[in-house]
Amino acid sequence: MTALVVTGTNTDIGKTVVTAAVAALARAAGRRVAVFKPAQTGVGPTEPGDAHVAARLAGEGVVPVELARFPEPLAPATSARRAGMPPVTPQAAADAVRKLEAEYDLVLVEGAGGLLVRLDDEGGTLADVAALLDAPVLVVAAPALGTLNIVQLTGEALRARGLTTRGVVIGAWPDEPGLAERCNVGELAEMAGAPLLGAVPAGAGGLDPAEFGTRASQWLAPELGGTWNAEQFTADRT
Repeated sequence: MTALVVTGTNTDIGKTVVTAAVAALARAAGRRVAVFKPAQTGVGPTEPGDAHVAARLAGEGVVPVELARFPEPLAPATSARRAGMPPVTPQAAADAVRKLEAEYDLVLVEGAGGLLVRLDDEGGTLADVAALLDAPVLVVAAPALGTLNIVQLTGEALRARGLTTRGVVIGAWPDEPGLAERCNVGELAEMAGAPLLGAVPAGAGGLDPAEFGTRASQWLAPELGGTWNAEQFTADRT
């Protein structure tokens, strides 16, 4: 696996932190890692984007790459159009990833928002990027009420396009989960049609990189380089 596409069921659910955790474990295993953001929106010219945040958390040697940056915090197609800038097309994103694959052992492609958020006005999406790359997709989900429907829709959209769902990772598991979170954790894998591969604690993005790298293996399953056990996690919380 050279490229892994990371999408979410929504925005602000922990995609960047999950991407950082995957990158940290790959780096610790001696792999050369790049974090690629096809379209970054909503940050200023000198502010760190998601790829830079993920690379910082993952540790020295992980390289952040952006293809384009648009000023307003909107869907990439909308933000590009309002700024009078050319959008990122799926083909341009896929071509950039292929160039990175020649240099890195793992390229993590982090999307904006959910799987079908538009990159351009022709309707191109992150799913199209994954299809062009023939890359598996890791789905980051919230554990709260309402997540099951969105996870199932995302899984169905991936299967309809012939794409492989690598698994599901809970992006921000609360310190004190309520009834909805505890019940949902046992159903996420079924809804997605793919294994549950981790749960990152809420607030993990605030850790310093050294502690983040040390703890990341506790949050992700062996399939992603960690030691987290889905069966044990689910049994302890349901």
